Amino acid sequence: MTMPMTLEPTGRVPWRRRLAARLAVAVARPVSALPPAKLRAVLAAVSKGARPAGADRAEAARAAVVTVSVRCAGQVCLQRSVATALLCRLGGTWPDWCTGVRLHPFKAHAWVEAEGRPIGENAEVGAFAKVLVISAGRR
Repeated sequence: MTMPMTLEPTGRVPWRRRLAARLAVAVARPVSALPPAKLRAVLAAVSKGARPAGADRAEAARAAVVTVSVRCAGQVCLQRSVATALLCRLGGTWPDWCTGVRLHPFKAHAWVEAEGRPIGENAEVGAFAKVLVISAGRR
């Protein structure tokens, strides 16, 4: 069985931002493969001392991540959300990094939020019950 999939639209990213985004994507891949408890510990440690990210900064980071990585532009939400948060952290900020589930039909998802709203997500994200949230400066 095949599943229809479209990649997110990409834009132009300045070369310095592109380099930082590639670094964030590269680091996010092994981090996103960690067991949940270790993933939580790593993200909590990285977020410590950061200022909360604004929606514009989080949107720009997410756009850069999906531009430099076909994998992140697809359905690999965990790596995309981790890379977006890490790219924000390189600038001294941290969005709320969230994971959640919905039951009917069952699906898990990871995303970032800033200023109280999901960044780059469709309305479907509202159906997910948050399981884990790593906010700026919290352990």
